[in-house]
Amino acid sequence: MARPYDLPSMTALVCFEAAARNVSFRDAAAELNVTPAAVSHQIKGLEDDLGTALFRRQHRGVDLTETGAYLFVALQRGLEEISDAVREVRPRGDALDVVVQATTAMSAFWLTPQITAFWKVRPEIVVSQMVSDTPSRNAHADLSIHYGPIPEGAEGYDELFHDQIIAVSAPGFAQAHKITCAKDLLNAPLIHVLNEETDWTDWAEWLGHFGLGAPTGRRIVVNNHMIALQMAKDGAGAVLAWTGLTGPLLDSGDLMAVVPDRMPSPHAFHLRTHARATTQAKAFRDWLVGKRQQSPSTRTTASRKNP
Repeated sequence: MARPYDLPSMTALVCFEAAARNVSFRDAAAELNVTPAAVSHQIKGLEDDLGTALFRRQHRGVDLTETGAYLFVALQRGLEEISDAVREVRPRGDALDVVVQATTAMSAFWLTPQITAFWKVRPEIVVSQMVSDTPSRNAHADLSIHYGPIPEGAEGYDELFHDQIIAVSAPGFAQAHKITCAKDLLNAPLIHVLNEETDWTDWAEWLGHFGLGAPTGRRIVVNNHMIALQMAKDGAGAVLAWTGLTGPLLDSGDLMAVVPDRMPSPHAFHLRTHARATTQAKAFRDWLVGKRQQSPSTRTTASRKNP
């Protein structure tokens, strides 16, 4: 009997997910306890099967293509569903993983490096992630990260960082479209992120901050911030970026500020502690919030008293 679905091998998908999440074949291999060549072989087979490239191989490493980013988000969503099912059928013990829910961009560019640093000081606590860019049922999470205003009367929220919003693009984009100031962005190709899970500040609000009207140029709409950043890196358009979230892309030169204008973010990124949070989860929360408060480049203050 034919299968009701057509999927590549699970080994190839697992290798791809690890490589995409780490943005590194070598780090994925270390995580999976295989050789980098084995990871590369599985991903090459997956690309041949799909008939498209999922990564760009560069001298300094690898980078997701737009198709790769799309597949990564879809795969993360499927793994989240599987993870939810496993948690439903397995009794929860206080010694199990700490589960943190975050968007794909937050996971890739900010949370994963923080978890890696935490493991170096508390290796006995395993922190896993529930990555989703769709409206989530975070009842299975101990902690979750949110951008936007704190719900009225809510408790258990700590501010992680409150940064600035800038317009970014691939190198050469501003010159190609003759952009020298914020006003020039009104007619430029812009990437818009519309997502029910995260109330991202949009172009109309950002341009309005500088006394300008709504943009009228080519409009590209996606529902995932990571894919939006990838499209910007590919030169499709300019996109809004939060300096505390996308710093690695700016530092590497993959993205650059299109204009010098900066808007203070109207909202902060917050860490929410859920009622089910374990002792281990609260230890990670305290470390994460404490580390951010000690950072000289980030303003962090407690927004609500935690339990």
